[in-house]
Amino acid sequence: MHTEEMLDDDYAFFVAFSGNEAVGFSCVSYRREYVDGTDGDGTTGYLEGIYVKPDYNGRGIARKLATMCEDWAREKGCKEFASGCLIDNHNSLAFHLKIGFEETLRAIHFAKKL
Repeated sequence: MHTEEMLDDDYAFFVAFSGNEAVGFSCVSYRREYVDGTDGDGTTGYLEGIYVKPDYNGRGIARKLATMCEDWAREKGCKEFASGCLIDNHNSLAFHLKIGFEETLRAIHFAKKL
């Protein structure tokens, strides 16, 4: 497996390859605003998304992609790293806990059309 990195000032995207085939990706951002569950000092890296093709699950690819995101955030000066998932996404919850995240809160969001 090898990875490639695409950078923006406030975002980075990492893509994992097996040979020439893209098998996973992750996206991280630098958040300046308050992020739920953090100290709120304006220096938070945020795991915006992560995905690995099902045939490649269980090979440590997602963990490697998440670690690359953490390293990027650390290099940007972030003191905390956060993420989120839908309340009923049990696979995502298990993954986050497995790689060292702690659950900080649960929320239900509301919206309506005007």
